[in-house]
Amino acid sequence: MESSVEDSLNLLSKRWKIEPEIYELHIGNRKDVIDTTINVNGVVFHIPTLSEYNLYVLWRCLWPDCHNCCERQGRLPLTKDDVKSIAKRIGYDSEAEFIKNEAKISSWQEQESFGNIITTLTMLSLKRKDDEREEQDGTPLSCRFLNENGYCKIHPEKPGVCWLYPFASWLESDKGRSVVHATFQLTGDCPGFYTSKSLNEMMPVLEEYSKKIYEYNMAVSRTIRENYGSISLINLQKTNEKP
Repeated sequence: MESSVEDSLNLLSKRWKIEPEIYELHIGNRKDVIDTTINVNGVVFHIPTLSEYNLYVLWRCLWPDCHNCCERQGRLPLTKDDVKSIAKRIGYDSEAEFIKNEAKISSWQEQESFGNIITTLTMLSLKRKDDEREEQDGTPLSCRFLNENGYCKIHPEKPGVCWLYPFASWLESDKGRSVVHATFQLTGDCPGFYTSKSLNEMMPVLEEYSKKIYEYNMAVSRTIRENYGSISLINLQKTNEKP
């Protein structure tokens, strides 16, 4: 995994200036990373913080100058809401026909940045290429809906997961109540990360994304409940606790 992230960062570096601290964080060379949590509209954001310099790792989107997330798209999982809206957007009368022709089944694991939660998911995914092969699932591909000017041809009906990038999110149970958590995907494909002494400048971004992240997690929950996919979580901290 490290070598692929480093390769991605090196590709980015040909066009964008990547701070040394950001580079080292991505490839796992920082030993001073701590987790700063902040609750925004019911979503708990986990912000990597470099304790040696008291720096927060923050993010801003550089579109339209950058659309690397669409050029190096790894997977496009679909909620039931996505199936309905995208099928209609690209001209299908039948959701079943859309699934047959435009989707595939994906199964994968995600581990949050601080290594405690492993999520295993199985969901329908939108094909990023008309002839996308099974062995390409999870590998970077240019999305077929990206046009030459960097616009999404099915916007705003693009998959819900596209609205979240570069955040990854998951649900945890807290005293029987579901709590939404989110953190950055550090894949090496986004040049928008930077360091700052203050979280304040990113608060408008967190406000905006908190709503998207919360709604997406509710959509995933509905999708799982209606048997359009499955999800399981392993908390490594609890697994390693002594009885």
